[in-house]
Amino acid sequence: MKKTKWISTLTALVLTGSIIAGCGTKGSEAENAAEGSGPLDISIGMTQVGDIPAAGNEVEQAIEKYTNSKLNIQWIPNAAYEDKINIMLASNEMPKLLKVQYNPNIISSMQSDLFWEVGPYLKDYKNLSAQDSQFFDNIKVDGKIYGVPVFSEIARAAIVYRKDWLDSLGMPLPKTLDDWYNVVKAMTLNDPDKNGKADTNGTLLFKKYNEGQYSLTTRFAVAMGAPNKWAVDKDGNFTAEFETKEYTDVMKFYKRLYDDGLINKDFAAFDSTEADKQYDAGRVGLKVAVANTAKSQQDRLSKTDPKAVVDVAPLEGPNGLRVAGQTGNSGIYVIPKGTVKTEAEVKRLLKFLDQLMDPDMATLLMRGIENKHFVKTTDNKTEFTDFTAFQREVKPYRDNFPYIEGYNVLPQKDVAIGEKGQAVTKEIAKHVVPNPALTLISATYNERGKELEQMIVDAQTKFIMGKLDEAGYMAEIEKWNKSGGQKIKEEYKAYYLKQNQK
Repeated sequence: MKKTKWISTLTALVLTGSIIAGCGTKGSEAENAAEGSGPLDISIGMTQVGDIPAAGNEVEQAIEKYTNSKLNIQWIPNAAYEDKINIMLASNEMPKLLKVQYNPNIISSMQSDLFWEVGPYLKDYKNLSAQDSQFFDNIKVDGKIYGVPVFSEIARAAIVYRKDWLDSLGMPLPKTLDDWYNVVKAMTLNDPDKNGKADTNGTLLFKKYNEGQYSLTTRFAVAMGAPNKWAVDKDGNFTAEFETKEYTDVMKFYKRLYDDGLINKDFAAFDSTEADKQYDAGRVGLKVAVANTAKSQQDRLSKTDPKAVVDVAPLEGPNGLRVAGQTGNSGIYVIPKGTVKTEAEVKRLLKFLDQLMDPDMATLLMRGIENKHFVKTTDNKTEFTDFTAFQREVKPYRDNFPYIEGYNVLPQKDVAIGEKGQAVTKEIAKHVVPNPALTLISATYNERGKELEQMIVDAQTKFIMGKLDEAGYMAEIEKWNKSGGQKIKEEYKAYYLKQNQK
């Protein structure tokens, strides 16, 4: 379509009020007019998602009209993002809104007063202030908030499993480590798919099973009663997760599975993508995964085995629901002081981010344009009509701007397993176990954290495979303490006590 034609079409859509769902646009424009100011020029640096949208496209125009702004977006390729941000920081030449990650370099910039502190203003913005305070607690530096998070679920881990296999074995969902062992063993040895072949696995391990915020062992151990990465006592003393009995019991559980031939012997070199292929091929019974993946798992598996039944449930342990909390964001929007000089402009930028979560904008970002990307159903839900176009035209904005599925947007009409995944996600969010060291700063960790983490990662793999006995594994933990782990604990304690004295 020629540019003039689609602009004309857009104008007609706006005039009829049908470009996006909802009826808040006029009120927003009136509010902007009452401020006595024209459109705000907003330069934004954010991640390129897919192909770069054409400048002035109808999604961007809809955002500009609603928020009374003129956008100048710099789309930065993901592979070069960190380098580009570092160059911007070094030159102090940044856009008005810059999407950054919570890492040592950005934390240092926040401490150096490079960005506006926005915490005191957030209460004045209805959508931002309505979100769980944990989202903002997770990005604090020295107790201050220097940006607005691009929200993502804090709690994600659930059990995605073959319900038909579990039913055929006559077994309930596992809760204790003994339960898990028995279910994994039965799914591996007792022919749950009834094909007469020894071709099933209860579960699989893969080479990065114990790394990062998506660590399988962290998610699983938290459910069994362990801390989320770190534990802290009333005196501020920190203990690493792998120093606790509950976490060690999980390591012994995996070693038992390995010793008894109930998990893949090649896990140390087995990529997670290969593990996914085994699930999709109908060879694996259960996994700890993001609850919302159950829908896609069922969809892929049905192509292999149309009779397969996938289900999802909270990852419940012997003491009930305990879910490892994650960072709760896929980035943070900061406002550089070198670019934005006045408090008044800071407030207008925060208003822009807040307006993106109003019903009209939330619908645009999460569903697209009505009657183009989605329609409303008779039961007051939304249904995608052109998801491919949504992925191409809307997703680049959705993945960069603040939104929360279910907030200020009608629910999606979905298949039963998709709706159950959403319900489980909401349920587990009530049972988050936070990482108490998430926002603490340790000079030793900044300098040597990755090296020290790798020491433990390697020791755990050797323990599971029998290359280290329990005494040898404990010796590696002690070596970690002497090599810098104890220093990290001391620095975390000092920072924690300082923060809690305020």
